[in-house]
Amino acid sequence: MRSFRILLGHELRMLLVSPATYIAATLFLVVMGFIFAGILESFASTAQEGSPAATFFQLFWIPVFFMVPLLTMKSLAEERRLGTLETLLTTPVTTTQVVFAKFFAAYALYVSLWGATGGFFYILRHFAGDASRLDAGPLIGGYLFIAVSGALFVALGIFASSVTRNQAVAGILAFVILLLLVIGTRYTATLELLKLDSMVSIRSAVDYVQVFTHLDDFTRGVIDTRQVLFYLSGSTLALLFSIFGVEAKLLHS
Repeated sequence: MRSFRILLGHELRMLLVSPATYIAATLFLVVMGFIFAGILESFASTAQEGSPAATFFQLFWIPVFFMVPLLTMKSLAEERRLGTLETLLTTPVTTTQVVFAKFFAAYALYVSLWGATGGFFYILRHFAGDASRLDAGPLIGGYLFIAVSGALFVALGIFASSVTRNQAVAGILAFVILLLLVIGTRYTATLELLKLDSMVSIRSAVDYVQVFTHLDDFTRGVIDTRQVLFYLSGSTLALLFSIFGVEAKLLHS
């Protein structure tokens, strides 16, 4: 456990001293700030159903597709390219500790960036005098969804970084995996083929992994333990495959 804490502290320090972290954080907040301002403008101009918070979280996929690959693509791929991963594993640490340290460091930054967007709602409530539009349900549910789903998204990014030495390839692979999970499954659910009686089991499986459906449930205050289990078990599997991927590459190097 002590080795893991040291590794996690090191990964967090590396993120905090990296200029890329602050550039990514600034871009994230600027983009999400413009999106939030656009949402408020649309709500002010025409009456709409729902709340600004629910609409804001519907665009979660923008930082997922771009921020997660940026946060994770260097985690294992760059270490393997430079040969520092092999050197690190000659010390009294395990592959599991290394992978989990990198995961928790990237996940902490991901959640922190999203947490910073809470300032948008704070400004709206205390300076714009628009507290009546802020429903606590969608706000709490939305951030809870971000925290739970983010574990799987970041774990998939770590997995992508574990199967290659090239960080650019790792970033592209992470983007493709996340695109298939978020958008691909949504498109698959609309296929006429799945409406056949013989495809009931497959249709149920596709419906089970619908990320946008999960978001709708969370923002309505419906916390389904099956959805939470999906993200937690998916995160665990992705990290296990990352560990196996690193060890397999080390055996063949």
